[in-house]
Amino acid sequence: MRNKFSNNYPIINLYNKKSAVSKIVTQMLYGENFTVLRKFRNWYKIKLHTDNYVGFINRKKFTNPLKPTHKVSVLAANVYGKHSNKAKQNKKLTFASKIYAKEKYGSFTKFENRWIRTKDLKPIDYKDENIFSKIDLFEGRKYKWGGKNFNGVDCSALVQLFFNFNNKFCPRDTKDQLNYFKKKVKLQNIKKNDLIFWRGHVAIILSKNKLIHAYGPSKKVLIMNINYAIKKIEKTANLKVVGIRRAN
Repeated sequence: MRNKFSNNYPIINLYNKKSAVSKIVTQMLYGENFTVLRKFRNWYKIKLHTDNYVGFINRKKFTNPLKPTHKVSVLAANVYGKHSNKAKQNKKLTFASKIYAKEKYGSFTKFENRWIRTKDLKPIDYKDENIFSKIDLFEGRKYKWGGKNFNGVDCSALVQLFFNFNNKFCPRDTKDQLNYFKKKVKLQNIKKNDLIFWRGHVAIILSKNKLIHAYGPSKKVLIMNINYAIKKIEKTANLKVVGIRRAN
């Protein structure tokens, strides 16, 4: 029985139960491969190949596993029915989505029966020298629990997206990220690209004084002063920093 597929929809929600009113635990991006662990009438229980995350998705028609050639390098890339900026836009693919490119025509690249602007893509093996160099793409975007795309993202997904874009593994959830990254750092030695953790929350260090995080209480991705964020989270949520990790 064939049980490995690729997601050919812009975004698929993964739920913790076989119900669309249950909690969204993460999302699957276009081009992500997965294994169906169990089939139900209207649902699949699946495991993502990206991070081995398990959840339930609505049963749909998916394609064979994808061997991607390119990935989306902008916040949201328009998808067209024809190789023209004037063509009708069918959908958008979010940052780090993956495609198998079939051909190019002018400034467009074809995948499946759709077209995307070549400038919105990078080759699949491309890596940024600074893993979080594009993090400001998400500044001001909406906070969404379980979200992993330009319409909404949560704190641990914001971290994971940039590791995945740069072809590096990163767990999906905050508690697992804290345990996965082993090198511990003291607050006074913190530097750019370190990760600072609270129970159930993570932020990315931008400099000696600034961090960026998908901050639930403010309902968006924000840049904050580090000391201000530590004091605010302790005051409003009674949470203290549980660890700082050097992630790369």
